[in-house]
Amino acid sequence: MMADPVRPNDFVMLILSSPSGAGKTTLCRKLLAEFPDVRFSVSHTTRARRTSEVDGKDYHFVGQGDFDRMIEEGAFAEWADVHGHRYGTSRREIEVARGRGGGILFDIDYQGARQIRAAYPEALAIFVLPPSLEELERRLRSRASEDEAAVVRRFAAARAEIANYGLFDHLVVNDDLDRAYGQIRAILVAERCRRERMEPAARRLLGDS
Repeated sequence: MMADPVRPNDFVMLILSSPSGAGKTTLCRKLLAEFPDVRFSVSHTTRARRTSEVDGKDYHFVGQGDFDRMIEEGAFAEWADVHGHRYGTSRREIEVARGRGGGILFDIDYQGARQIRAAYPEALAIFVLPPSLEELERRLRSRASEDEAAVVRRFAAARAEIANYGLFDHLVVNDDLDRAYGQIRAILVAERCRRERMEPAARRLLGDS
């Protein structure tokens, strides 16, 4: 009778960050579609819901008072002010994902990435760069959901966000969506094959389990 296989440590905490307009959201969606065992971390936010967004799926939309209460209770693994609104990742979101295995994907800015890495040093962080600042501005202006004030604010913040690239393990330039996605996919697959994660399988073959 064949022995039960040893399950490797396949739970990956993957952070994907970028300045607004670099294509992070699209890349996240492609990754989640291919890897259904990776759970999307649904952040809490105080900003208003856009017409295309679903509460509980895209974000947990909460008021300032509820956000303050969660901060006081220590409910957030990270939170930050971004473009005039507050965003946060609840600790419960991470623990639910850990219980299911596979992984969790964070779509957060560099401030959130810094806090997640401080609390969970094993988290893997990728920063997505635009091919140029000119292209980034073009992408921001092509968004139907953004008014001129939002475009100016987000573009002005982009350089400061890019300047924090040193917080991340990997940098991916999104000049071609398929190529950028291929690189992110390869990073995730390689992380799952790390010796530290796959060691139980090797030890089982040697009779060390």
